[in-house]
Amino acid sequence: MADEKPATTASSPPPEKTADEESHATTRGGPGKGWMYKSVGLGFIKIPYYASPMSQLVLVSFVCFLCPGMFNAVTGLGGAGQLETRDVSKANTALYSTFAVVGFFAGSVANRIGLRLTLFIGGFGYFLYVASILSYNHNQNVGFLVFAGALLGVCAGCLWTAQGAVMMSYPTEQEKGKFISIFWIIFNMGAVIGSLVPLLQNLNSQANAVGNGTYIAFMVLMFCGFILAFGLIESKHVRRLDGSYVITMKNPSWKSELKGLYQVLRSDYYILLLFPMFIASNWFYTYQFNGVNAAKFNIRTRGLNGVVYYICQMVGALFYGWILDFRKIRRSIRSQYGLALLLALTMGIWGGGYVFQKGYTRADITPDSPRMDFKDSGYIGPMFLYMFYGFYDACFQTYVYWLMGSLTNNGRKLANFAGFYKGIQSAGAAVTWAVDEAGQDYVTQFAVSWGLLTGSILIAIPIVIWKVKDSIDIEEDLKFSDETLEDVAPTAVLENRAGDTVKA
Repeated sequence: MADEKPATTASSPPPEKTADEESHATTRGGPGKGWMYKSVGLGFIKIPYYASPMSQLVLVSFVCFLCPGMFNAVTGLGGAGQLETRDVSKANTALYSTFAVVGFFAGSVANRIGLRLTLFIGGFGYFLYVASILSYNHNQNVGFLVFAGALLGVCAGCLWTAQGAVMMSYPTEQEKGKFISIFWIIFNMGAVIGSLVPLLQNLNSQANAVGNGTYIAFMVLMFCGFILAFGLIESKHVRRLDGSYVITMKNPSWKSELKGLYQVLRSDYYILLLFPMFIASNWFYTYQFNGVNAAKFNIRTRGLNGVVYYICQMVGALFYGWILDFRKIRRSIRSQYGLALLLALTMGIWGGGYVFQKGYTRADITPDSPRMDFKDSGYIGPMFLYMFYGFYDACFQTYVYWLMGSLTNNGRKLANFAGFYKGIQSAGAAVTWAVDEAGQDYVTQFAVSWGLLTGSILIAIPIVIWKVKDSIDIEEDLKFSDETLEDVAPTAVLENRAGDTVKA
């Protein structure tokens, strides 16, 4: 339990405050105290104050809209828009290998250097990666492509850890599903717009690869994204509408963060049961992007598939976020219903995928093989399957993020959880890209993806049943922080506590 500060009486002077406590006191009055806490009205629309959780979430969402959102659009083309996918698979193997290592420890890095710098470093890697693909288009420089992929893994580990910390620790317990949905919608809007770029540029082309203009357009957008990261403010200045602050560390050091990482693994050991879900959450991308989109469709149809895939991700995130925040049902029960629905979607959607995959093998696909066009008569069925794949992806990841957020409200812990998630997820992705580069048959890739998703859901059942509570006591969350109740609690809680002290 956090140490209680002594109550101040009229006969005794208040204790002196440290510089960090003084900073908190300056803004403790909430919205209206300084420019960061001033709301702006535009007619009937009221824009939240800049230091609000919602404003910060939207800013992070647009950074991801412009960086990983555009990256997803490039990757979703299959082989990053290249005719031959092997070299891009090598780069992606390097990417997810470094991502796996850095991501696991990125929570400690984010807690130590702050979320703004972590987010900025993360965004730069996406810009360089697309630049390497543009270079590859001219000189086939595989070395630069693989190096850029490895560097992006380092950067992506930072970006996604910062993003996860904001999305899971900034909202109140009742709003976590909504925050995840809003992020996922804005983020995937980037992939939708990104997918429109190759679609529109190649609308009158039957080619199987994209040109230089497409990559240049992506680079410009990504540059804007990592510059936008400078607009993020540090967690200690963020204040919720109820007057509470995000639980962090006042004075983090490398030693305290590495120690904190160990403490989290020791105290929340049950998080290991979510590792299979972490692995499964990106495992199927390689199959869907290379084994379905690149294998079966020409470039303009790949672009169209990317558009509908990511639109359905937005719908899936909105749908699942609403279910998980449905207040008429207790949170502990919602978590169980959400997992059961996820299992049903896994069997239904991937069962449909099995019917489609039976129609071809990797041996049937060569660079010269005819690809399906959206004007072909048989296109509608595969298009709807690809749409449902996108819908499912958003449902799965929204649930995993919400489940982690339901286990704690501590920003420091959630940064580590996000790091675990992205690190383990990327380890799985590194394996799948390496398997694809080695020429593994598409049928096997499909079977492993479906089996892993199903098995990971079943393994998560004990956490959902025994660890998800309807609410988490704030003092429980303060155990792994050097902050006190006075530093972070809602104004109403502090007022009630002060009233109790006076009565005593």
